[in-house]
Amino acid sequence: MKRKLDANDVPSPEPTGTEEQELDFEALGLDPRLRQALIKEKFSTPTLVQAKAIPLALEGKDILARAKTGSGKTAAYVLPVLQAILQQKSNDPTLKATTGLILVPTRELAEQVQKVVTSFTTFCGKDVRSINLTQKVSDAVQRTMLADFPDLVISTPTRVLTNVNNSALSLEKLTHLVIDEADLVLSYGYDDDINALSKAIPRGVQTFLMSATLTSEVDALKSLFCRSPVILKLEDKEEKGAEVSQFVVKCAEDEKFLLTYVIFKLQLVKGKVIIFVHDVDRCYRVKLFLEQFGIKSCVLNSELPINSRLHVVEEFNKGIYDIIIAADDQEIMGTAKSSKKVPEVIEEEEEEKEEEKEEKEEIGSSEDEEEEESTNKKSRPEKRRKMTNKEKDYGISRGIDFQNVACVLNFDLPSTAKSYTHRIGRTGRAGKAGMALSFVVPLEQYGKHKPTSISSAKKDETVLAKITKRQGKMGHEVRPYHFEMQQVDAFRYRMTDALRAITRLAVQEARAREIRQELIKSEKLKRHFEENPEELRQLRHDGELRAARVQSHLKHVPEYLMPAKGRKGISKEDVGYVGFRKTTVNRIRKARDHNRAKAKGKKASGGRVDPLKTFNRGRK
Repeated sequence: MKRKLDANDVPSPEPTGTEEQELDFEALGLDPRLRQALIKEKFSTPTLVQAKAIPLALEGKDILARAKTGSGKTAAYVLPVLQAILQQKSNDPTLKATTGLILVPTRELAEQVQKVVTSFTTFCGKDVRSINLTQKVSDAVQRTMLADFPDLVISTPTRVLTNVNNSALSLEKLTHLVIDEADLVLSYGYDDDINALSKAIPRGVQTFLMSATLTSEVDALKSLFCRSPVILKLEDKEEKGAEVSQFVVKCAEDEKFLLTYVIFKLQLVKGKVIIFVHDVDRCYRVKLFLEQFGIKSCVLNSELPINSRLHVVEEFNKGIYDIIIAADDQEIMGTAKSSKKVPEVIEEEEEEKEEEKEEKEEIGSSEDEEEEESTNKKSRPEKRRKMTNKEKDYGISRGIDFQNVACVLNFDLPSTAKSYTHRIGRTGRAGKAGMALSFVVPLEQYGKHKPTSISSAKKDETVLAKITKRQGKMGHEVRPYHFEMQQVDAFRYRMTDALRAITRLAVQEARAREIRQELIKSEKLKRHFEENPEELRQLRHDGELRAARVQSHLKHVPEYLMPAKGRKGISKEDVGYVGFRKTTVNRIRKARDHNRAKAKGKKASGGRVDPLKTFNRGRK
């Protein structure tokens, strides 16, 4: 095939050059044992961040990579670190030292990284030993694990520093340092620990900083640990064309509950859904509300034990649960120790700086706008309370790998445009279509319904304007979504009945009961279910919490309420005539009848029936 000639009669290069050709893991020159594990895990071709970062890492260069969550960042740094450990072991088989350290902001992310390391080292035997320091074990057990000199340690900065200070962990022979979700590590209040670790880590260590955004926190880490790093700002083709349809519904505060009920009961959204809410109380209020209609869901927040949180994510990814109600605690509780500002304040200032630069480049900014911005910054609050250790270790909109999420429902709008971007990043991944639906309370509707009102809703319209502007710059459109309110209003009285039963006391009791149940499951039943995996269903997290008043009739949708278009999607068992008689069995009455019948020598009315005595033979 002849190649085209340019204006100088020189053959032009082929359109698909070496950079555009799809690489495979064979071409990266990895250890055969790692390649075998990749084949087993069905890793065929590297993602963009893997194809760019792994060759540079194997050359020994420091790397600062920006790529979205779910783009393959974990494998991009785990494979080079494992390759280096295997090479060190081949050069010196007697080597016993910790040479790799991976720092992450949350326990959930540490668990995910450990699973990736375990899967990639399947065929390495005892040549690579890794431990996760965030596991809930005693200090004595942790010291014993570290006494065996693991090759790779995965942990949050606090756990590493604790073990370094008590001489349980030595970093003298460290050769590779990874900080994953680097933009969150300092924001989560680990700055003192990071500064202390920078003194304990030897100079010349190869460093990888992986992040979804490049912020001032990442710059601080770069100056602490890196030596002229290669900066990769990657935007995958999938990221450019991600099929995430973004919709906004403007509604009153109580109508959030009404529309959520209609969406799930009429099955307007198919597949798995993450509902983001403002705080932990809101988690249980929404869960109790959905329970009134027989809609099962599970909650995810920083109050739950770590084992329960990990189990919820695992089961959700397996498809056992369809709905997770998540409190994004970091938005409302986080404060960076180093800057003494709340994360949303930091993010807003960064957004303003970016916008200011663009304005200067394009049309120039006026003095009046600068004065207005400076007064706005002065009027912002500078301090909020510090995060607890539980809140520090927890993160939901970032880091955790949720799979096959069909829809992200922003029941409560986040406080910043960046938080919104991270939230909707849970759906529309790996080239699949996804949807983001956000409820926005207009200012004139704020505070009209006290039982469902929250303070953050006052700024919904302001935040929506920033979200729309930010998404517009990225080439995405946030469109209004209009429900046919005439049909929705038919369900309003059922929503009112359900909300009336969910009192503040009911929410507090449900919250305490859930935590108590999860603590029992997390600690006492952990080993039992490891030995008896067939009984794992007992650990389900979407059981009923029970509101103050149970209304069984709300679980069914009467035929007369069904819109014409809604009949197709909903199953028959959820629709139909609802009688006035109670369908639930009274356990005390049943036991009393059983005892009476037993005393008379007869079979109880609620007992088993002999199928042979009631069998009717049909004629052919």
